[in-house]
Parts: sequence; C-alpha cells; structure tokens
Amino acid sequence: MLCVDCVSLLPQTGFFDQVDNPTEKTFWGRIPLQAGAALYYYSPGSLLQEILHRLKYHHQPQWGHFLGRAMGRALADAPRFAGVDLLVPVPLHPDKEKQRGYNQAFCLAEGIALTWQKTILANALVRPRSGKSQTKENRLTRWEQMQNSFSLGKTKGLEGKHVLLVDDVLTTGATLEACAKALLRVPGLQLSLATAGYSD
Repeated sequence: MLCVDCVSLLPQTGFFDQVDNPTEKTFWGRIPLQAGAALYYYSPGSLLQEILHRLKYHHQPQWGHFLGRAMGRALADAPRFAGVDLLVPVPLHPDKEKQRGYNQAFCLAEGIALTWQKTILANALVRPRSGKSQTKENRLTRWEQMQNSFSLGKTKGLEGKHVLLVDDVLTTGATLEACAKALLRVPGLQLSLATAGYSD
C-alpha cells in the first residue's frame, strides 16, 4: 500500500507500551480503562489524514485494513493488551453506513484481526441516532452531540470479557466515551481502546 519512505512519514506515538500515555489521559475521570493507545500522530495535511480521507470518503476500505494490520502488530507486541478477548468497532448509523458502503472502524478491526487473532463483535453497539459530522465542532459541542448516541446491541458473550473498542482517530474522545459508557453497562466487562490516529 505504501513504499518504505512513505511509511516513515507516519509518525508513530509509542503509546502501546506506555502507561498513562496521552490517549489514556484523555479519559481520566471519564471512563475506567484497562489500557488505551493510538498508533500514529494525526495532524491536518498529513499523510495519515490523506489515508483516512480515502478510507472514509473515497470508497477505499483497503486503507482501513492497512492501518488495522499495523495496529494489530502493535497490539500483539504490547503486554498491556494481552488480556483482550474481543474487538468492538465504533458503529455508524445504518443510513451513514449504507451511504459509505462500509464502516471504517470495522475495516480497522478486520485488519487488526488479520495480525492479532481476535474475534470481532460488530453488533455489540448500535447507533440509533444519526449525527452530523463533528470535524469542525469544538470539544463541548462534540460531547453534547454524542450523549446517548449509542446503545447496546447483541451483548451475548460480552459479560466478564475484556473488550477493545476500535476507532479511526481520537480527538476529543466524545465518541469513544459515549461508546464506552454503553459497553460498561455489561456486567464484569473490562474495556480498552485503540485508534489509528491521535490528535491533540
């Protein structure tokens, strides 16, 4: 998908082996996490932004698998994530998924599963409310829009499991927090999360 020189332009965070990394600090006092990490730093105009733009808006799901495989390798090498049982991608509203043709977070989860043999539960969360794009919204507006945006779906097999929540980019954390709060209603569930990009 990328030559060696281009891969070197994707700035790795090193978060997967780092306790209390910026990903985890984003959620301090908000949700209880076992571990959290993002693979690359994300910035406007970067190669990662171009890859994610192609994934989300140009019907190129192969970029999700490319990033997911890299995430899977990082996860497999990180002892902090060794206890993860299942992968849960952040869901899209059905109308948005139909329009796009796929869920980009599910593509990432598929890539992760190719290099880190874990089961994907695509229906554990549902998004009954469709929201507008948040790319230009501030932190408070994103948080307000995400409240009660996600519900539990098929929860069979989730009780007592360690779940990894998967999404493309961590910005304010509003979407991941809303998903996490829904998942944490499952008795005994432990939660970690991973994203392809981290934006501060």
